[in-house]
Amino acid sequence: MKHFHTPDSSCCCCRREFLQAVGIAAGGIAMVGGAAGAAEGVPQPTTPRQKQIATVRGAFLYPDPDSLKRAGYWSWPGSGFDPAGRKRQYLQRIRAMEQKLGMRIVMEEKPLENAPAVARFLADVQKSKPDGLLLIPFQKQHWQLTVDIVEKSGVPCVVLATLGVLLSDHIRQLHRRPGVYFVSALDDLDAVEFGMRMIRTARWMRDARIVSIAGAGTGERTVPHLGTQVRRIPHARFVERYQKMQPTPEVLKLADAYQKGAKEIVEPSRADIVDAAKTYFVLKQIAHEESADALMMECLSGLRLPHQHAPPCMGFMSLRDEGFPIGCQADLSSTLTLMLVQQLFGLPGFQQNAAMNTAKNLYFGSHCTSASKMRGLDAPGEPYILRSHNEAGWGCVPRVLFSSGQEVTMAQYLPEKKPRMLIYTGRIVDCPPIPPSGGCRSNLQMTINELDDVCDVKGMHQVIFYGNYARQLRAFCQMYQIEAAT
Repeated sequence: MKHFHTPDSSCCCCRREFLQAVGIAAGGIAMVGGAAGAAEGVPQPTTPRQKQIATVRGAFLYPDPDSLKRAGYWSWPGSGFDPAGRKRQYLQRIRAMEQKLGMRIVMEEKPLENAPAVARFLADVQKSKPDGLLLIPFQKQHWQLTVDIVEKSGVPCVVLATLGVLLSDHIRQLHRRPGVYFVSALDDLDAVEFGMRMIRTARWMRDARIVSIAGAGTGERTVPHLGTQVRRIPHARFVERYQKMQPTPEVLKLADAYQKGAKEIVEPSRADIVDAAKTYFVLKQIAHEESADALMMECLSGLRLPHQHAPPCMGFMSLRDEGFPIGCQADLSSTLTLMLVQQLFGLPGFQQNAAMNTAKNLYFGSHCTSASKMRGLDAPGEPYILRSHNEAGWGCVPRVLFSSGQEVTMAQYLPEKKPRMLIYTGRIVDCPPIPPSGGCRSNLQMTINELDDVCDVKGMHQVIFYGNYARQLRAFCQMYQIEAAT
């Protein structure tokens, strides 16, 4: 896989310096906030939303092997299958994923052997109200007990059936059933882990808070279906914080890192780069004060004359590179999508304006910011060039150079009365140079797999992220009864 642009060899060291500086910046936020506004009295953090650890109740379903021996007939998976041994093997992996994901997966000590055992399990589920269920049947004759739990629990269910346990009619019963993530595979505990990740994500979204920096008023609301809280604070608060922010050593260190890490600097001056670094600290300060899990901002209004603050696009890049979602132009749909993608796949994204190259039937997306660490927080970032904000014509923003040939997914969660998610996949072709192309500074052209004509792509400000995750997104939509659309 080759890059459209390749940084020179000196960039690697600079990249490390950049990441170190961002780490220092994140750790030093309280000190910078104090230096900027101690006299005025920086407010104490608001009470965060109460977070609950995602909890899953689970059970294995199979009869006493001795009863099958006495009956003389095992049916599928057959007499050579060792359910107790397989259960021990699976439990090891389940314990590991519980630790990895930071959630509770409470498996029944004994297998559910019959209808009374299932009834007791269902009664306990109704009382404990877990976030999801994990059901693992090890015997074909116990399949109906599994279906009964799915139908009666009213809880999102992950069901794993090892190959050779079920026949095609059984599989089709749950394969596309809303509220269920069904896996028929050979010991695929990785798929189970993704099911657990989906449950954890839904719990996190329900407890999360987005702070919207927009308009003149304040207020709170809850996103239907997901349960995410949106708290609005005045845009003037960002302006006030920015105008009081001094070029502290931390700010200057981050500006140095931006400058050294860039493949090229075109329009921005040193002062522009320092101002861009300030926006990162202001955003971190507000996120801390508001106990935010994500931000979104009416970011363009302050760029018009008279200028109230620098373009916050570099701050947006750094926050996304830390795994903290932030949406441009106070777009709730995009912000929710960035949050979902970060939680489900550990990947930041590129929120962008939608356009099309009709001559080549390619999708064209562009915006003046993006995450650079598109492969994940622990992977090397993509190279970037420092440019002015394209529409405003001043300031410092990143032109992130995405990898040509890279498979990508484009998604947008639409928080409508009946929620939908737009899902597309494709491959990056190139990042057209500016000029001759117009549009925003970070851009890409990509193919679209799902459509013959790219002009049929729906949405605006969709989030593009690396990798083909359409199947997983559709699974999430099925489990949480979101319409998956193209």
